[in-house]
Amino acid sequence: MHSPRPAVVARAPGRVNLIGEHTDYNGGLCLPFAIRLATTATVTPRADDQLRMTSTEAASGDTLWQRYVVGVVAELRAAGWTVPGLDIGLASTVPLGGGLSSSAALECAVATAVAGLLGIPLDADTRRLLAGACRRAETDHVGAPTGGMDQLASMLGAEGHALLVDFADPGGPATTPVPLPVTAAGLALLVTDTGVRHSLADGDGGYAQRRRECEAGEPRRLRHVTTENDRVRAAVEAIDDGEWDRLGALMTASHASLRDDFEVSVPQLDLAVETANGAGALGSRMTGGGFGGCTITLVAADRAAVVREAVDAAYAERGWANPVHHLVEPGPGAEVLSTAG
Repeated sequence: MHSPRPAVVARAPGRVNLIGEHTDYNGGLCLPFAIRLATTATVTPRADDQLRMTSTEAASGDTLWQRYVVGVVAELRAAGWTVPGLDIGLASTVPLGGGLSSSAALECAVATAVAGLLGIPLDADTRRLLAGACRRAETDHVGAPTGGMDQLASMLGAEGHALLVDFADPGGPATTPVPLPVTAAGLALLVTDTGVRHSLADGDGGYAQRRRECEAGEPRRLRHVTTENDRVRAAVEAIDDGEWDRLGALMTASHASLRDDFEVSVPQLDLAVETANGAGALGSRMTGGGFGGCTITLVAADRAAVVREAVDAAYAERGWANPVHHLVEPGPGAEVLSTAG
């Protein structure tokens, strides 16, 4: 183990899941990609073993986010890393609770900064180790029963690529980069944040309930998982063949399954999807765990503004606050930005 450095700044991205929802903890397939919205962690070693944390994004009195940080450090220490006490400063552009994996971005930013502080290279093995430690931090220390997709996307994301993850692989999740040349195809990926918030850390919430229902073999839930895995396979084929209309149709079918079979959508998500498709999008679906959050829409680049305006108008007609839109593209995974000393 190398000697600690005086300070390190690292970033880790949020993610959008193009297709393959609630399949990771069911041993299935998913196709996420890292985005440029990210969390930045600045870590400085302390002379004691304490953790002191500040965040520009946390609401006054909200301490849940601190449990993610404590969990990451605890998991790295349990893995044998000599992690000193730390001063940790956090800042983020990932919408909190919006289904773009703000929690995984937080965890992976801290883990990546610690690796940089200890002089540990971010090779493929280290990135997988960090993804696993971050998943355990969220599951075991925070109580959010996530399946691991978010952390893998944040750590292993690659510029211009989605990441096909197969959770059925007996050697651990198998990952395959999938080129996603939407810009070259004249297309855009539009994320619409509905503003409806959820927390995966609520043990009595809908996400945990759906996981329990899958474990119990509830037929409607398992029908979604089975058909969603088929849609992921078909989506990869459509991308490889440049059949963007087909990809869009698969995305819309995924939303219908999440709405009707898995029952994790909400009216704001449904309206955003229906309006986007009515305004000429190739396809649209909710992304993330559901019960709020965001949609992801595949649309011709020159119609993205039309779709945004149509969704805004539909929300205004319902008396709902305007959603927030982000044009996203596949970006790089977690990285160390700078070291001092």
